Amino acid sequence: VGHKNPDTDSICAAIAYANLKNQLNDGYEYVPKRAGDISAETAFVLSKFGVEAPEYVADAGTQLKDIAYRKIPGVSHSLSMKLAWEMMRDLNIVSLPIVNSFNQLEGLIVTGDIAKSYMDVYDNAILSRAKTQYKNICETIEGTILTGNPHGCFVTGKVTIAASSLEVADRIIEKDDLVIVGDNEAIYRLAIRTLCRCIIVTNNLKVSDEILKEAEEKEIVIISTPYDTFTVARLINQSMPIKFFMTKRNLVTYELDDYVVDVKKATAKIRHRYFPIVDENMNYVGMFSPRNLLDVQKKKLILVDHNEKTQAVANVDDAEILEIIDHHRLGSLETIAPVYFRNQPLGCTSTIVYQMYQEKGVEITPTIAGLLCAAILSDTLMFRSPTCTIVDRMAAEELAKIAGFDTTSFALSMFEAGSDLENKTPEEILNQDFKIFHYDRKSFGVSQVMALGQMELEKVGPRIREELKRMQLEKRVDMLFVMHTDILTDTTELLFYGAGAKALVKEAFQKEIQGDCVVLEGMVSRKKQLIPALMSAFERV
Repeated sequence: VGHKNPDTDSICAAIAYANLKNQLNDGYEYVPKRAGDISAETAFVLSKFGVEAPEYVADAGTQLKDIAYRKIPGVSHSLSMKLAWEMMRDLNIVSLPIVNSFNQLEGLIVTGDIAKSYMDVYDNAILSRAKTQYKNICETIEGTILTGNPHGCFVTGKVTIAASSLEVADRIIEKDDLVIVGDNEAIYRLAIRTLCRCIIVTNNLKVSDEILKEAEEKEIVIISTPYDTFTVARLINQSMPIKFFMTKRNLVTYELDDYVVDVKKATAKIRHRYFPIVDENMNYVGMFSPRNLLDVQKKKLILVDHNEKTQAVANVDDAEILEIIDHHRLGSLETIAPVYFRNQPLGCTSTIVYQMYQEKGVEITPTIAGLLCAAILSDTLMFRSPTCTIVDRMAAEELAKIAGFDTTSFALSMFEAGSDLENKTPEEILNQDFKIFHYDRKSFGVSQVMALGQMELEKVGPRIREELKRMQLEKRVDMLFVMHTDILTDTTELLFYGAGAKALVKEAFQKEIQGDCVVLEGMVSRKKQLIPALMSAFERV
């Protein structure tokens, strides 16, 4: 990944270096990213060579997708409490996610809910209020359905145990009841006449064909179970579907893209053992416990074209930096462990990447050659920048041969595409190539705006001035400098804003200044001309 507000070199170097690393096949996959919007110039280059822009990454912090969360399978809300408990016991978990047919999270069932269903329920009609399926009842008591629809539900009535005399049974059995009974055919007939919903026959006792036929005609479910009456009565509440006890409102969920640092703060206030993870459409993904947040896999980054923390993607300190490939001065970035750091005084990072292709003996395709050459032409202003070296020029000419184009004509087309400023907002213009620098306790931002000819720059000057106050507050810098660079004349009109900015420019270039800008002939490089001059002036003012 390159720096924020990436230029063509930052984007092309990331793409080309990721390709090189993948060609070396060290067992890892390298993916180019970008830390900001691409410029019109870069968009022209990518379009020219048929390459998609790298995916945007705003933050390098560790996210939930980087932790070892548990992919506990989601279950249907029709699952019985007994099967849910067995599943939780076997998986050694205390929470079970409940999903619909589209894998969207519907609710959660926890061990406390199951304990409540066993210990706190004294209502003999709860089985029907829970709309319990007969197949759940059958599974729970390990029975066999002799008559009726197993997928039907017990929706009205109560659970009745008819274990005493016929006279007592006649008094307690009512229409729509579920009747648990042993070896008593008279009670079977009574229950059928009363139009009960279900008869459970214990101890695998035989039921006559006549009774079965009569029950079938009246659509009454008969279940035979090997268990005795006591065991059936103890187990039957476990057949209720988990949807009756699940938590479905005010669920505390997190998304894969949520940052661990934020999740830690939030979960510290909630005494839950597990939390569900969902995607943006509430599709269930997995579960995590607060302990999982201690075992995180940091993002692994290779930085190209920068080594300043202020220019890096947000929360770069939370990531593991593997390499830095750059051509700028050494900045403020620190790493925990040693890294491969390649920094050369060349005009472009892509020149370094080109050298690495040669050193590793990896063939450069016309597409990669085109990207690298475009980056060199951009960063060196077609070899006019004082940062340009003979190494940059030779690399660009060799890459142009591979890509099959003339450097001069291609560079002019590229600059023309990038200098079309009329349809951009002042904010877009200022941010397309913006960097922040520090000297002692002072901070200042420098934006460079390139154009082919002074006329294009004159059109945007007034609009940019109106944006500077807001930009200074947004970027939290003491001063702002805007380089209006005319590529054709190698001239920069330097616009400045902020307390002390005018005095600093006067000291840096020893010029009398009227207003808020100064024309600097031969000034085209921010890195090699403007920044060193401003830093030296800071020491003197």
